[in-house]
Amino acid sequence: MAKTLQEQAQEVLQQAEEKGVQTNFFFRTTFKRYQVQMQILTELEKTIKEDGTTVTKEYVKGRQNIYTNPAISEYNKTATAANGTVSTLINIVKSLASEPEEQTSKLAQLLREVDDE
Repeated sequence: MAKTLQEQAQEVLQQAEEKGVQTNFFFRTTFKRYQVQMQILTELEKTIKEDGTTVTKEYVKGRQNIYTNPAISEYNKTATAANGTVSTLINIVKSLASEPEEQTSKLAQLLREVDDE
């Protein structure tokens, strides 16, 4: 059974605690930003599923035009930003952690799993 985003986030925080970085300002703010980005992506995904990939705009004279759902563009922008945030999180952990690289890789894998959701 797939883990929820919240369960995966808790695992990431647990790994960060083991690394001693969970209280670092940069880690905490970046991790919070990542969680917000994931929530935005979840909401945008729901919108795209509900409204479809195209939307219709009606002009004053009743003429209708079909456009790509603007939520798709926003989803792509947010996904790109979230990917950058994950990279930043991994770099923060790598630079602050006193543990061997193997443990950092485990945290990086967890972050990638959260990103895949």
